[in-house]
Amino acid sequence: MKTYNPTSKSRRHMSTVSYRGVLTVSEPHKALTAGFKRDVGRNSFGRLTTRHKGGGHKRLYRFVDFSYDKFDIPATIETVEYDPNRTAFIALVCYKDGERRYVVVPKSLKVGDSFIVSENAPLKTGNRVPLKKVPVGTFVYNVELKPKGGAKIARSAGNYAEVVAIEGGYVNLKMPSSEVRKVLENAWASIGEVSNEENHLVNIGKAGRSRWLGIRPTVRGSAQNPVDHPYGGGEGRQGRGLRRAKTRWGKPSGKGQKTRRAKKYSNMFLVSRRKVGKKKE
Repeated sequence: MKTYNPTSKSRRHMSTVSYRGVLTVSEPHKALTAGFKRDVGRNSFGRLTTRHKGGGHKRLYRFVDFSYDKFDIPATIETVEYDPNRTAFIALVCYKDGERRYVVVPKSLKVGDSFIVSENAPLKTGNRVPLKKVPVGTFVYNVELKPKGGAKIARSAGNYAEVVAIEGGYVNLKMPSSEVRKVLENAWASIGEVSNEENHLVNIGKAGRSRWLGIRPTVRGSAQNPVDHPYGGGEGRQGRGLRRAKTRWGKPSGKGQKTRRAKKYSNMFLVSRRKVGKKKE
């Protein structure tokens, strides 16, 4: 982590990830980039679906490969790069047949290292194999939910899932949230942990830096009007005034309350729920 001299109030506690010695180039591979319009929390109808998003620095999109559909062809890492659209670092890799792609780079891999996507790949960091070939206790990332569905689980900085059991055609994975979930044994996963594990230690330091990242301010519910939030209204400063925490739309929130839908399609795959409101173990 990089810290700063307290030349101002915001600089006093600000910190950033030290990229020196990790990133190898400053410009992306042009053939794998494109401009794009960010959704800023809105759906295809233009309606707000996620609050507190908008603005921020203009970004160039990098086409990152999450399908890993080149089997039994070794790939060599050429560069390690920053991606403004995700917390993990990405790597430009060159496959033996000459094709280049961007992938999420795991912790400890560097320029010159290689990996392979194969059913018979050795169990070393970066290699990609079916979950049924992974021993219990191994950390994996870029995990598929269903075979050939593309990587969906454990893709952000420092994340990994742990294989805790293999039985009945399923592999039990302990997720970053502490939830234990069953995934089909024929789904693929990469061995290791995602890079940039220090990302969660970053102290933003000032409001302006959040705006650069496209994060807009969050207003307390108790500071709003009754028409805008269940906590709103009252003369002067008021508390919540309700026994249980709820969202702007009246749905349960806060520590210890169950927020998952009772009939969610994936309930059948849950072995144990995530631990809420306490230290995750």
